[in-house]
Amino acid sequence: MRNTLVLNASYEPLTTVSLQRAVVLVLQDKAVVEQAHPLRSIRGTGVAVPVPRVIRLQRYVRVPFRQQAPWSRRGVLARDQHLCAYCGRRGTTVDHLQPKSRGGADSWLNTVAACAEDNQRKADRTPEQAGMKLLRRPFEPTPQASLMLALGLRGSEARELADWLPPVQGLSVPAA
Repeated sequence: MRNTLVLNASYEPLTTVSLQRAVVLVLQDKAVVEQAHPLRSIRGTGVAVPVPRVIRLQRYVRVPFRQQAPWSRRGVLARDQHLCAYCGRRGTTVDHLQPKSRGGADSWLNTVAACAEDNQRKADRTPEQAGMKLLRRPFEPTPQASLMLALGLRGSEARELADWLPPVQGLSVPAA
């Protein structure tokens, strides 16, 4: 099951949580369901809770301003829509443009999604040294964009939830 978007009391996006955590927050009256799956609900003894897509906290939570989205392998794959940056096929691994063995960092601008074959073919070289061309340049998503990526939604689901987020530079909602 996909994650649930958590909004602050002021409707600012905060994070994503598991379905289980979202239901617990709702049952403890710490959050309310703002948007739910239309035909799904979770039932227990004497209680039924709609399966939440978006919840809003009842009390405002002060969060320090985050200028950068934290880097993760999962985030890179989501950012690149699981497409290989070299051939466009399904990308299942993360490739470092400047190899880690040569001082390359785990960063948004130094990593791309890659298929296993291209990652192996490139080996411990830069794309230029391996004679491989990138189909698209890596970019650093904003914290808001990384939330949408973390939700892993596509098509109409993503467009529905995009209404809860402020406009995001450099991020388009992928088609289904």
